[in-house]
Amino acid sequence: MERTLTRYIRALRSAGAGVSTTEAMDAARTVEVVGWEDRRVLKTALGTVLAKSVEEKAIHEQLFELYFSREAAAAAASESQRGEGGDPDSGQPGEGEAGGEPQSGDAEGGDEAGDGGDPVEALSALARGENPGKMAMALERAGAAAGVDEIRFATQSGYYSRKMMEQMGVEALEARLMEALGRRDAQGQADAEALMGDRSALQKQTRAFVEARFEIYGRSAQDAFMNEILAERSFGALGRSDTARMRALVERMAKRLAVRHARRRKVRDRGQLDVRRTLRANAGHDGVPFDIIWKIKRKDRPKIVAVCDVSGSVAQYVRFLLLFLHALKEKVTDLETFAFSAHLADVSRPLETLPFETAMRAIVDEVGSGGTDYGAAFLELDRDFGEVIDRRTTVLILGDGRSNYSNPRLDVFKQIADQAKRLVWLCPEPAPNWGSGDSCLLEYRPFCTLLTQCSTVIDLERALDEILMAYD
Repeated sequence: MERTLTRYIRALRSAGAGVSTTEAMDAARTVEVVGWEDRRVLKTALGTVLAKSVEEKAIHEQLFELYFSREAAAAAASESQRGEGGDPDSGQPGEGEAGGEPQSGDAEGGDEAGDGGDPVEALSALARGENPGKMAMALERAGAAAGVDEIRFATQSGYYSRKMMEQMGVEALEARLMEALGRRDAQGQADAEALMGDRSALQKQTRAFVEARFEIYGRSAQDAFMNEILAERSFGALGRSDTARMRALVERMAKRLAVRHARRRKVRDRGQLDVRRTLRANAGHDGVPFDIIWKIKRKDRPKIVAVCDVSGSVAQYVRFLLLFLHALKEKVTDLETFAFSAHLADVSRPLETLPFETAMRAIVDEVGSGGTDYGAAFLELDRDFGEVIDRRTTVLILGDGRSNYSNPRLDVFKQIADQAKRLVWLCPEPAPNWGSGDSCLLEYRPFCTLLTQCSTVIDLERALDEILMAYD
């Protein structure tokens, strides 16, 4: 029982749930109270003590069904063994689990038969499903011996399946198969076909066992690894198949960023101890500070005006910036979004009212064509929408600064920078390219609070983190 719970907690941690040692101890005490018999009650109780957030509750919901359905199968196998004169211990999940350290020879076909007979015949009988309980026990023992719980990638399924088959004695079966093929008579061919069928059935069952363990222990590790790789890949190098995973990654990172700054702001909002007012308020208590008074330092709420170049060379980068910003809407409630190429347009409404991909297509169709003109875009922003920029506004520009040799309108850009709290420019190109060809970045740089390369989602998270810190 203890081993079952320990392994379940390990599966939760592998899936990204932050189960602490204290919570694990609480879970053990909870199981002692509610027992194992009613799975619905057990699921609710464990979810209460082990899952602290909506995400962790979702992980628990998914893993509980995967994990305890396997445990139920192990318990059923144990009951089958006991019915044949085996160990009479309790049949609670985990008590009869065959996933412990196997003894020498435990996974061999002959030992599973328990009759000292031909191990190949015994393994063939198990593969044919003649004793499902013994087969479940054999799979559990072989899986433990092969270290299947360490699986981390789906591509390892074949490797672990083979290791399990070897633990169960498949090499002896394969040797007999080769001997039957070598006889070159009708009986030999018949024996070979039967053995090939047994081997195929055994392979199918071990593969299914490994894939089930991958869902419990490996899926989240594989996803984390793939996300790591994706987070460091340039937006411009993303393929169509990466889009869905990147969207999920961006939303997760945005939520994490929002939580981080909400906590930081909550701590800082309290300010410093106001000694003078505290002593005055507690004069009637002989100066004992029962009522603590803090100096409150008022902070601006985040306000961002995003100005995005959606011309062909930058559109892919803009897509993920806007996705990130709108995933932060709980933290950045005051957000205005503008897009431009040849002219500038307010695109806040379609982003708020339409599905994101639909909105992006509409935005690119509306303003994504024509020669890029940064000077004209800044002039339109100042002339038509200047009232949205004030002393608490961070103006966030995403673009490569390549303006087709048009007038950069540095006078207007300086006026926007002076009017805003901060002006941050994110460029998808590396710094050595700034100012080359038709790039105006080096001319704009003196008026920027921050000018930095932003070509990956990690760069994007770092830049938005720095922006939000100005409001904490």
